[in-house]
Amino acid sequence: MTFCRDRRSGRTDLPAHTVRTIAALLMTSAASAATITNRSDKDVKLTITEGSSRQDEVLPTGKVIDGVCRKGCIIRLNDNSKDEYELQGSESVSVEGGFLYYDSSNSEVAPTGGSASNNGDRNN
Repeated sequence: MTFCRDRRSGRTDLPAHTVRTIAALLMTSAASAATITNRSDKDVKLTITEGSSRQDEVLPTGKVIDGVCRKGCIIRLNDNSKDEYELQGSESVSVEGGFLYYDSSNSEVAPTGGSASNNGDRNN
């Protein structure tokens, strides 16, 4: 990274450096968000819970939602409390056949399924 320098004093131009730093942080935060694709043959209702914030989204067939779960979240499919998945915030996942799957081959396991409040135990 090159800095803008004052020709007279040789000092770094702090405002220009600050703008570049903020731009880099914004690009990094977008890269750490999750991407969800609907590969099902019907629309899927997603309930996305990040901390105390809750957001409902309808994801049409073949469509993608980007930029969710920046700091981790719980995804619920079609208002079913037994279809909850915990994401860390950098995954690329797909909904298909009522389940959430990783798209990338970097992960060897699927997102934690089941009731997130019961540590994934589906036998409630």
